[in-house]
Amino acid sequence: MTDPAPPPSLQGLHAIVTGGGTGIGAAITRRLAQLGLRVSILGRRAAPLEALCEQIPGTAAYTADIADPAAVETVFARAGDAFGPISVLVNNAGIALSSPVADTPLGDWQRQLDVNLTGAFLCIQAALPAMRAAGWGRVVNIASTAGLKGYPFVAGYCASKHGLIGLTRALALELAREGITVNAVCPGYTETDLVEDALRNISTESGRSREEALRRLTSLNPQRRLIRPEEVADAVAWLCGPTAAAVTGQAIAVAGGEVM
Repeated sequence: MTDPAPPPSLQGLHAIVTGGGTGIGAAITRRLAQLGLRVSILGRRAAPLEALCEQIPGTAAYTADIADPAAVETVFARAGDAFGPISVLVNNAGIALSSPVADTPLGDWQRQLDVNLTGAFLCIQAALPAMRAAGWGRVVNIASTAGLKGYPFVAGYCASKHGLIGLTRALALELAREGITVNAVCPGYTETDLVEDALRNISTESGRSREEALRRLTSLNPQRRLIRPEEVADAVAWLCGPTAAAVTGQAIAVAGGEVM
């Protein structure tokens, strides 16, 4: 079986974006809505999800912990009833906790694996039946440059994101003849609340100012800047489009030329 004729546009198709209320997820939600998709956004906090939906027509908000199998099954069914079969899944939800490996509590390690890796796995399982029935679909996993290389003091985050890229590559091969592509987008340090938390942690642990901490992070980017969420969203939008049918199993860095 070869990739069937793609839809002439993404207009009217249903996308689910996890972690869609703020930062990269919000930018992705906006970009997909601009392309005409109906977007269901998932997150753990209702307020930012509902605020975003008020700004963007054709979106709906659902609260769920994606590490909970029952919650994922329920919310995907509700979203499908509201907006129709799922054609696009963007696994963006994630957490990052910082500590030396020797001092990392097992609970922190496990929670990062549960959300960043198992959560994506559960969402993929929930979305695949509709994509397979249609013979067309797009799965985009928001990984990180931490899924392509190591960084100190975030071993749990690195391990979970490496696992997410492995899942991406394996699933892409499983689905290669079914018209469904699976890719990962790997942002470098991006202008998000997650990075703001990292800057605060670096300042606290090192005694450096926020500006010094920011210079430390941006020194990894040859462009000497943070990535904008909209730049990540544009990469996702391209991968979701009908012209990206031959792109699958890839881990695409959006990182200003950072060497992996």
